[in-house]
Amino acid sequence: MTQGKTVVRTEAAPAPFQGAPYSQAIKAAGLVFVSGQLGLRPGDTEFSGGIGEQTEQVFSNLRAILEEAGSGLDRLVKTTVYLTDLGDFAAMNEVYASHVGEQPPARATIEVSALPSGHFVGLERGRRASLSPSIPARRPQKIPRKFQQSAAFLVA
Repeated sequence: MTQGKTVVRTEAAPAPFQGAPYSQAIKAAGLVFVSGQLGLRPGDTEFSGGIGEQTEQVFSNLRAILEEAGSGLDRLVKTTVYLTDLGDFAAMNEVYASHVGEQPPARATIEVSALPSGHFVGLERGRRASLSPSIPARRPQKIPRKFQQSAAFLVA
């Protein structure tokens, strides 16, 4: 049986960047798939601040999206952080640590040559959406080859 998907949308986080065809998040099969976030304030077209301020804004955006989906940062399973300069790792990590709690998610941090509009940090998250902490995590299932690239960062 195939379960449906629900688009998650909130005005408390930026709309898809430059009108690109994607959703802020999708709820499906008890999971929330959040699109990568930049340190952009809702309604703004230009970013401001350094790595610390942008990382704070990324978490503000993610929190808003997850809350709209009925979840929160405390339920994170896996994150991928994209930095344009690994020299910013310590500053990003300080802010990151303040948001992920005592049981931080699995994480990969990758240096990339560029992010949209000159941003310094981007973050992609895969996380469980269940509202009940008593519901056990699902065992990893084989992902069909045609979906592996887009879903490979998720472990739930």
